[in-house]
Amino acid sequence: MFGPKLTMAIWDLPPEIGLLLYPDAASATVHGLTDLFNVASTIARERIGANAPMFRVSHWQPDVKTDTVDRAFDTHPQLTGSPVAVIVPGSWQGQPSPDVIRCMVKWLVECHAAGTTLCSVCAGAFVLAESGLLAGRTVTTHWTLTQKLAECFPDVHVDEKQITIEDGNFITAGGVLAWTDLGLRLVDRYLGSTIMLETAKYMLADPPGREQSYYSNFAPRLQHGDTAVLRVQHWLQTEVTKQPNISEMASISGLEERTFLRRFQKATKLNPTQYNQRLKVGKAREMLEFTSHPIDQIAWAVGYEDPRSFRKVFHKVVGLAPADYRRRFAVKGQRPDVSD
Repeated sequence: MFGPKLTMAIWDLPPEIGLLLYPDAASATVHGLTDLFNVASTIARERIGANAPMFRVSHWQPDVKTDTVDRAFDTHPQLTGSPVAVIVPGSWQGQPSPDVIRCMVKWLVECHAAGTTLCSVCAGAFVLAESGLLAGRTVTTHWTLTQKLAECFPDVHVDEKQITIEDGNFITAGGVLAWTDLGLRLVDRYLGSTIMLETAKYMLADPPGREQSYYSNFAPRLQHGDTAVLRVQHWLQTEVTKQPNISEMASISGLEERTFLRRFQKATKLNPTQYNQRLKVGKAREMLEFTSHPIDQIAWAVGYEDPRSFRKVFHKVVGLAPADYRRRFAVKGQRPDVSD
C-alpha cells in the first residue's frame, strides 16, 4: 500500500507522545494528532515490517482534587515509562481555570526535568509559559494571540511569522490546524523523514519545509535519567550563542571534570564539543531557512567568532556548505539577492 520495504533502527520501546486533555481543550487537536501518529505507525509497519518502530499515544487528564495528571487513554497500556514528548492543545473557551493550570504546570515542570520535550498548539503556549520554562525562548502561537502572549510573558520572545518553532526541547505551533505541522515534525524526529513524508502524503497534508531536508535535525537524547547531565543540556540550549568550556559545564553539573565528561558521553552519545556543535548548527540551519541574514552574521549569532570555523563545522555536520544549504532549503522570500 505504501511502497517498498525500508530498514530502520529499532527503538527498545515505542516513543510515547502524551496529549493533555483538559476541560474545553480542542478535541480536534487531541484526536487528530492521535490519528496522525497511528497512521505513521501503520505506515512504518507496512514499509519496514512487524518489528518497525511505532508510536505509543497517550491522553492525560488533570485532576485538581488530587493535584495529579493521569493517563486516561493509552495505545500500549501494558508498557511502563513516560512520554518523550507532551503536547498541550489550545482551547476554544479561553484559558483553563487557575486550578487546572496549576495542576498541569506542576506536571509539565516534572516532565521537563525528566527530559521530556514540551510542545503546544495555538493557545496551549500560554500554559507552557505559565511554567516559567519558556523564559528566553522563542515561541509562536495563533496570530490573534501573539501580542497578548508577549504582554503576559515579557521574558518570552514571540514570533508570529512561523507556523512551528523548535527551540531546544520546546516545540510550539501557531494556528488551530498547525497541529498537523507539529505532528509531522515529531514523526520526522522519532520515526524518520521517509515515514513523515509518507504520512503527510497519505493525510493530504503539506509537510513542513524544514523536515523535507535530506539532513535530519538534531534530536538530543534527554531521557537518560542523569539529572546532572540534563542540567547542562538545558543550560546549553539557552546559551547557544556562547562557547562554553568544559570547566564551566562541569561546574553547572556539580561534577568533577573527568566524571562529567564520562557521564555526558554515556548519556548523550556525544562529547560536549560535538553536542554543542550540533546545537549551534541546528540554530544556524533555522536562521538560514527563515532569515536573509548574511552567513557571517549567522556565524556570530550562534557563537562563532571565526566564520571560517563555522563553515567548516556546518559542512561537517550537515554535508552542505551554509550557502548551498540556504539555496536549497530557504523559505521563499528569505533567499538573499547576493550569494554569501
